[in-house]
Amino acid sequence: MADTLGSPNAEPDGGFERDPEDWVTGDEPMTAAQRSYLDTLAREAGEEIPADITKAEASEHIDRLQKKSKRLGGDS
Repeated sequence: MADTLGSPNAEPDGGFERDPEDWVTGDEPMTAAQRSYLDTLAREAGEEIPADITKAEASEHIDRLQKKSKRLGGDS
């Protein structure tokens, strides 16, 4: 049998909005791209975030800080 990607059963809502807690690689260190973007967003917000967080934690911080970003149309 050949290797395949995906699943024979569709995920609810297309599976695009998966909770970072459910990511298979969510407990790995954040990526370089996440680190760079999070650094920019945190500086704009005047926040400090630990540099040793996971991919899932970085994603959650990015989502939160994007909502605050003036550049992205946030309320702050």
